[in-house]
Order: sequence, then C-alpha cells, then structure tokens
Amino acid sequence: MRKSKFTESQIVAILKEGEAGVPVAEVCRKHGISSPTYYAWKSKYAGATVADLTRMRELEAENARLKRLYADLALENAAIKDVLTKKF
Repeated sequence: MRKSKFTESQIVAILKEGEAGVPVAEVCRKHGISSPTYYAWKSKYAGATVADLTRMRELEAENARLKRLYADLALENAAIKDVLTKKF
C-alpha cells in the first residue's frame, strides 16, 4: 500500500481546519489533496487526536507481536504433541 506524504498529525490538523469552518474545497486546494481524500481521512480519523492515534499505533504493534508469539507457541505445542504421540 502506498504511504501518504502526510503524517497522521498533519492529517488531524487538516481535518481541524475543515471543522473550523473553512470550506472543504479551499482546504483541499491549500494542502494539495482531493475532496475524496479529505472525506476518506474524515471517515478514518474523525474525532481522533494525535495522542489517540499514537496509542492506537502502539496497540496495533503490541497486538501483532502477541499474535506472532501465539503462533510460535501453537506451532511448538503441535510439534511436542506430535513427538509424544509417536513415542507411545
């Protein structure tokens, strides 16, 4: 997936401009984005603060780490069960 040239904090700042009453067309022209991009960001980041987004990114990283850990343990458990059933 293509990485945005805007950081999450910049996206939140752009959305706050739109919420402050500046017309969407003007915000889009000022920052060089399209209207569909603005509305996609609005649906994704609506009401979020920079701190919320940082915390969400940390939780996603921790969740990915825990999923890998679980997968490793499940594979090891299956291997141990396989060895034990073959011995007897």
